[in-house]
Formats: sequence, structure tokens, C-alpha cells
Amino acid sequence: MLNIYKILENTTVEGPGNRFCIWFQGCKKHCSECFAKETWEFGAGKNYKINELFEMIKNTPNIEGVTFLGGEPFEQSKEIAKLCALIKSLNLSIVCFTGYTTEELKSKKDKNIDAVLNQIDLLIDGGFEKSKFDLSRPWVGSLNQRYIFLTDRYNKNDIEKYKNKIELRISPAGKVEINGMGDFKKLEKELLQLGKNKSDFVSK
Repeated sequence: MLNIYKILENTTVEGPGNRFCIWFQGCKKHCSECFAKETWEFGAGKNYKINELFEMIKNTPNIEGVTFLGGEPFEQSKEIAKLCALIKSLNLSIVCFTGYTTEELKSKKDKNIDAVLNQIDLLIDGGFEKSKFDLSRPWVGSLNQRYIFLTDRYNKNDIEKYKNKIELRISPAGKVEINGMGDFKKLEKELLQLGKNKSDFVSK
């Protein structure tokens, strides 16, 4: 079972192309100014069987790949490694965001973490650092975050085709959800000035 905060079956702002995105629940890093603190608590999300998630991905048309976010995906590496193997069988790409550096992950010498790394195409590592705030590169918000190309599926030239963007969705109940990368605080302030209540906003 995998504990999941949120799933978006189609999004174009969380990696190359149109992607199926999974936000995993639970994170020990607790980076200052994290955009998704609601994903920190372990076990607070919805449980999914690995095959259940795979069938959802398999039955989603016109996606280039799957993106893992959090929370911290590597906290559930044993199960994610199994999901990665199924995803790769569909020839879909895998992009993964992590608050850890690549060096920190490899230093753990954990076979499950290594199994995930061996199947990821693009790893975006490092936690958000407010002092290094920068939105000039796609999908990241601070200069310390890196693009680690673990296969030849993507390269630097592919990344340079994209710009940071956000998506805004309004549920039938009127709740506004924002994902992607941008100046969320500025956007929230502007939306609140339009008369929205702060409790109606959920970023990432």
C-alpha cells in the first residue's frame, strides 16, 4: 500500500509534457517555507494498492509520464520501486522530486532507495530554500535544487524548453487548488483581494 496525499491524472506543469502526478503523504524533512506542509504528517493520506495506482496510470491517455512529489517519495521507497517497474513497462517516463540531495539518498545504502533511483529518468533534488528563492528555471523554486539526469530520456536542452507555470482548479464546492511552481504567496494575496477566504486555498 502507498499513502497518497493527492493525485492529478493530467497536468502540464510538473515536468516534461502532460503527466500523471502523485503527491505522496509523509515527510521528515520539514523544510522551512515548504509549499506543501499538509503533506508532512505520515499516514494522513489515502491508501492505494500498487496495482490500483498502476491501473489508473495505464488507463490515462495521452500522458508522457508520471511525476512523484510529496511529502517525500523516498519515505515509501519499497512500494514506489514496485510501482516504478510497472510504469516503465508502459514506456512512460518517471520524474521524481525529493527534498534530499542525491548524495544523501545514495549514502543511505538502502536497496529500496537504490531500486527507485535506478528507474527514475529525471530526479529533481534538494529542498526549497527561501534564501535562494528563484523562479527562473522550470518546476523549481530555489537555486540549490538540481536536475539529475539518471537516464538519457531527458537532457538539459529538453528542460530549457519549459518555463515555470501554475495551474488553478476550482472544485464544485468552490475550493481553489494550485499546482506547479510560482510565487504562491503573491498569487494568494492577489486572489484574497478578490474576496476569497484564505481557508479555501490549497497549494501544490
